[in-house]
Amino acid sequence: MNTFPEYSRSLLTCALTLLFYFNSAFAQSKIDSVQKMNEVVIRAYLSDQPILKIPASVSYIGSKALNDQPGISMLPALNSLPGIRMEERSPGSYRLSIRGSLLRSPFGVRNVKVYIDDFPLTDAGGNTYLNSLDVGSINNIEVLRGPDGSLFGANSGGVVLLNPFDKRSDSSWASANITSGSYGLFQEKIAVQKKWNNNYLNINHSYQTSQGYREHSSMQRHYGQVGYRWNYSKISQVRFLALYSDLDYQTPGGLTPAQYAANPKLARPSTPAVAGPVAQKARIDNKTFFGGVAHETNLFRNFRHVLALYGSHTNFLNPFITNYEVRDEGTLGLRTYFELSGNSNSNISWKWNAGLELQGTSADIANYDNNRGTRGDLQAQDDINSRQFFYFTRFSANIGERLTAEVAASFNYYKYEFDKNIQTPTSNAVRKFDPQLMPRFALAYQITDGFALRTSVSRGYSTPTIAEVRASDNKINTTLESETGWNYEGGIRLRDRTDRFWLDASLFNYRLESAIVRRVNADDTEFYLNAGGTKQSGFETQASYWLIRPGTKGLISGLQLQNSYTLSKYYFRNYLNGTANYSGNRLTGVPRGVVVTGVDLRIDKHFYLFGQHNYTSKIPLNDANSLYAGDYHLVHFKAGWRKTASKKPSLDVFVGVDNLLDKKYSLGNDLNAFGNRYFNAAPLRNFFGGMKLTL
Repeated sequence: MNTFPEYSRSLLTCALTLLFYFNSAFAQSKIDSVQKMNEVVIRAYLSDQPILKIPASVSYIGSKALNDQPGISMLPALNSLPGIRMEERSPGSYRLSIRGSLLRSPFGVRNVKVYIDDFPLTDAGGNTYLNSLDVGSINNIEVLRGPDGSLFGANSGGVVLLNPFDKRSDSSWASANITSGSYGLFQEKIAVQKKWNNNYLNINHSYQTSQGYREHSSMQRHYGQVGYRWNYSKISQVRFLALYSDLDYQTPGGLTPAQYAANPKLARPSTPAVAGPVAQKARIDNKTFFGGVAHETNLFRNFRHVLALYGSHTNFLNPFITNYEVRDEGTLGLRTYFELSGNSNSNISWKWNAGLELQGTSADIANYDNNRGTRGDLQAQDDINSRQFFYFTRFSANIGERLTAEVAASFNYYKYEFDKNIQTPTSNAVRKFDPQLMPRFALAYQITDGFALRTSVSRGYSTPTIAEVRASDNKINTTLESETGWNYEGGIRLRDRTDRFWLDASLFNYRLESAIVRRVNADDTEFYLNAGGTKQSGFETQASYWLIRPGTKGLISGLQLQNSYTLSKYYFRNYLNGTANYSGNRLTGVPRGVVVTGVDLRIDKHFYLFGQHNYTSKIPLNDANSLYAGDYHLVHFKAGWRKTASKKPSLDVFVGVDNLLDKKYSLGNDLNAFGNRYFNAAPLRNFFGGMKLTL
């Protein structure tokens, strides 16, 4: 789209103008000491902090923002944040990228560390079953953009923190929610919270099914989650979390440009040489149990300790075009840290954290012939044990009322053990990665009560995952190296004294070495290799403004405008593939620009409307940049009537439309696909509606 660069410059000029205007306003006005700002508080760095003072690029999605979306998945809420791209190849098949490409993630979530409460959801092999979760069981989400391994171990993309507990809720309640929509969508949710004495019990259950827009793309998921919190003293608590997910979805496969143009609803067709996904009954069957217990105590007034023990087990079946894969995976881990805080007479307050995280994952992976959905003869079998262990520490100091300084680091150990056993003598191999230090240095300076500057330097480091070391070609690749690089970043946060206006902007430069990329063989099996490096420079903004404050008397009782903007100038460096030189090419799978604009309208206290527009520019589909997916505009609305009253039943009735403009687009492209089978068409205009009753 030729007009996008001009739009980018106009948006940047507007942001800078707003910055100058509000900075001048702050300089000329005095904050009313009685009218304190209702600031967002996050827990990204182990303890509660006002977001204005955090020297990091962090985004927050609260329960209201999650409820404004359709509630079918996390995708629309996460995609409203700058620097975040979540894709859906078909219902139930999700990928997530933070400030980078999806080259390493043809299926699933890799290169991003995900936690639920204090428990790592990402296993020791680097894989995260994010699609197993139900978004309705998550209270809020925090996203750290850019490499941040100082407290969270190896990652070169970012960190996602999922909080299943609502710490502000201090009551008992029960709710039931039903949603139905186009393409056979049906979802039911039941949640109960019971409070007695100092005990809090939360139970969530959901069932979701869809026939899908494309042929052979149906899905269903049964989900249950139990959370328990016991404050057994004024200074100590125990938290328990357990979830079970039974997810089953079909995989229709990618289409060529000609097939996509002719009929995007079709699954990948069979050929005389290769049967397609319909004939081979390609699907994913994932049964995952995850559980953990955490103990938190303030032993002394200025000393806090947290200990978390967790484990998971996954049974995974994947009848694919070329084989029938069966995985049995188990993970056990421990995460513990302490926090020591203090104040000095020189107006300096400080906190020191130190801890460790230990995790092991055992994966028994077997591949069989796929005889049209039936398991055949054994092709390959491997037992892979992955081990990760890292120490971490962080020291943060507030100097005076304005300056915050942080120094943090982790020291990481990773190892894979391979035991191959397939009708031949057993062969063993071990791949150890050299211990790596991941430091982070950051500063934030609060110029006024509503205006803060920040800067940081951090190192990214990410080992290859199990799915990359042993890809679908069934070969163990012990030569694959880890990604590593340095990220340099600066930013501002700005808000007015009445909390009507909010602006967060970041500018960064990230140089990645030994970037891991995906390759596909002629028989549709994949493998991975290191492709030189990347140069990733970007600019991100997120802003909101209440034109009419919520609770205002009159017909319109609230009106808020929201906007996020992402500019990604990502290129390959020193990338040779045989005789082809891809150095200077755009990074595959990354749109140059994304603009997301939302409106939150409230009418007469009970009626509400939330609308969101997403513009995404064209996306390179292969490393050669010879083919691009076109840009697209997406619009969706959710409107409803909601009545709430203290200690009385509340009712929420809603309807919505997704892809209002009926745009044809691919939301999950198969990058570097053999035979140009890149496209996975997303649904055209579709509708949903439902109701929620809370007692």
